[in-house]
Amino acid sequence: MKVRLRNGILFTALLLGLTACGSQTPVSSAVPAPVSADDLAKVVLKVGDQKGGSKTLLTTAGLEKTPYKIEWSTFTSGPPLLEAASAGGIDIGGVGNTPPIFAAAANAKISIVSSGKGNVESDVLLVPGDSPIQSVQELRGKNIAVAKGSSAYGQILLNLKKAGLSTKDVKLNFLQPSDAYAAFTQKQVDAWAIWDPYTSQALLETGARILVDGKGTANGYTFQVAGRAALTDAGKNAAIKDYVSRIAKAQKWSDAHRADWAKAWAAETGLKLEVTTKATDRGPDQPVALEDTVIQSEQELSDAFTEEKILPGKVDFASFVDKRYAADLDAARSSQ
Repeated sequence: MKVRLRNGILFTALLLGLTACGSQTPVSSAVPAPVSADDLAKVVLKVGDQKGGSKTLLTTAGLEKTPYKIEWSTFTSGPPLLEAASAGGIDIGGVGNTPPIFAAAANAKISIVSSGKGNVESDVLLVPGDSPIQSVQELRGKNIAVAKGSSAYGQILLNLKKAGLSTKDVKLNFLQPSDAYAAFTQKQVDAWAIWDPYTSQALLETGARILVDGKGTANGYTFQVAGRAALTDAGKNAAIKDYVSRIAKAQKWSDAHRADWAKAWAAETGLKLEVTTKATDRGPDQPVALEDTVIQSEQELSDAFTEEKILPGKVDFASFVDKRYAADLDAARSSQ
């Protein structure tokens, strides 16, 4: 699933709490006791989503009929979704690889409970087709569009670093994808750090050229992130366990039924079918174990933001990971 909750519309609010970097609260290991089917049926699970995201995926995969009620809330991006999870406004939602880092830096009351991985070749740095720019080094002093707090922010940071540059050597224009698309097509910016389906849309509709993709820099991880208050509630804990397993199964379904997923995705978002088809052809997000390699990769990304002085202190990413659903997720990934 490539419409990921990565862009950062309320990024400033997260930054207000970044002074808490040195006093992050560890995740509680206490897990509530199981609940009966009758009690589970009384649960209302509040889920944060984005148009064309988890709700559409579950419905298209035929996994939308849950033994509890889901109350969906639509967000335009990952950071405000995580703010809502921290505040108890929602119980769980999906985001990309960078929003949890900034939420953790702000000592948000959230826990990462499951993970997925997308194709990093869809995380790209685009330039117009007729641009003279042929390398990342040539971006020095240039304007680059990127969504603040998004996975694209991490991607551009690491690609600049790989090229011997920093974010201070370029002019970052913090724009949401729709605004960035307009700025890019009107050549108000020289490059655009972005992900699918916008990557496919720009390639198909504007003749854009990929300057560099995320291979060797982006990790492609996505996460289901729960509010800690929900995890301490027995009924909601049981519902979240079921929900993340359904998401994992639906992700597997989307890979085995790419054409069907592309059609549903296009119908829900209004994107052209050729755009969603091109995006799904790269491979939808797939569930992966929330293991040490994932956590270490996120820690390295977090450290890169700290070294760049975008974050004022070190984030202990592992302290925001909760593996209580590991066995259930293993079973979901193994299911057919």
